[in-house]
Amino acid sequence: MPARLCQSGAPDRTRRGDQMALLGLLGRKRHERAGFELYTAAVRAARDPYIFEILGVPDTLDGRFDVIGLYVFLVVHRLHAASKEGKDLAQAVFDAMFSDMDINLREIGVGDMTVGKRVRAMWEAFNGRSAAYAAALDSGDVMALSGAVARNVWRGQAPPDSAHALAALAMEQSKHLADQPVEALLAGRVSFRPARATE
Repeated sequence: MPARLCQSGAPDRTRRGDQMALLGLLGRKRHERAGFELYTAAVRAARDPYIFEILGVPDTLDGRFDVIGLYVFLVVHRLHAASKEGKDLAQAVFDAMFSDMDINLREIGVGDMTVGKRVRAMWEAFNGRSAAYAAALDSGDVMALSGAVARNVWRGQAPPDSAHALAALAMEQSKHLADQPVEALLAGRVSFRPARATE
């Protein structure tokens, strides 16, 4: 599955069969395919080894979830600045993320009775983080974003330079996303800057 929360190390190499299986779980609403493609691109960008090996983000289930959440937030935030279609696509990206989280939890052996509660906790965490990130991003306050990243990605134990570097990276990715046409995003096409390019 795209997130591969149960795997560590280098970026995931998603198999086409896994992609089609997730698409099969999703319905056939207008933006679901594009939402899935944008979500998958965000996951790939979030798995850049630089983020874990150089910035020192914990390469754990929580650490991977939090970085994926940051990148998905950046896509959703960009889409919310667009048209009504952009907002609808943002919902499709969100839906793709949490369908994938459900699948990942089942793959690592979380039982059916517990999966719903775990996914809801992830949903609440993502929404809380998104509110903090949006407030900092909209004001252009990299220090506020650095503080939010330190609290959420490192659970408050971040090396100050690493938290600041990840916040600066998020700011640069946000600017890069803002330059991409809505038409491309609606077609499921998005690009991210390599993490090293923002040093």
